[in-house]
Amino acid sequence: MKNVRSIRGLALTGVAALGLIAMTPALADSDFATNSTTGASADLNFEVVIPEFISFQVGSSGTTVDLVQFNVPAADVGDQNPVSRSNAGGAAIPVTLLSNVGNLAINAVGSTGGTNDIDWDQITASSSDVAALPAPQVNGSTGVTADADGVIDASADWTFVYDNTNVVGAGTYTGTVTYTAATP
Repeated sequence: MKNVRSIRGLALTGVAALGLIAMTPALADSDFATNSTTGASADLNFEVVIPEFISFQVGSSGTTVDLVQFNVPAADVGDQNPVSRSNAGGAAIPVTLLSNVGNLAINAVGSTGGTNDIDWDQITASSSDVAALPAPQVNGSTGVTADADGVIDASADWTFVYDNTNVVGAGTYTGTVTYTAATP
């Protein structure tokens, strides 16, 4: 009986010792100096984790989808003189791109919303800052180059015109262009 108690006691002591080892706190780096002219030093490691992101805005902020409208005068239909934006005072569309993932491609994909179509190549896009944030043509793409750290922080105003090179049937033609900034 004494042997059983002794073995149990040793087992419990061993388990308790393991628990104390597991609970031993981790200590920071330290140094001890007896000469105050050399000083004591200790290291501390730091780590900052920055996630990859792309923030891209075309037009108004929030969830608003802006309208770019062209009203072609009847006497000018198909006369090959470009027509500027007629709504919003003809204002350009503000565009911002902020990213830390390196070079990006901006793709523009057009879809039509009506029964009659006008070729998307009749809409021409231009940028106020072609070097930093070029405007892709509809159903095309363009590249944006990041700085040496892989960061893009660019803004520009994109302007659109209707080329007006064809005589088309009367009506309202609608469509949506989806712009996507992504790694190439």
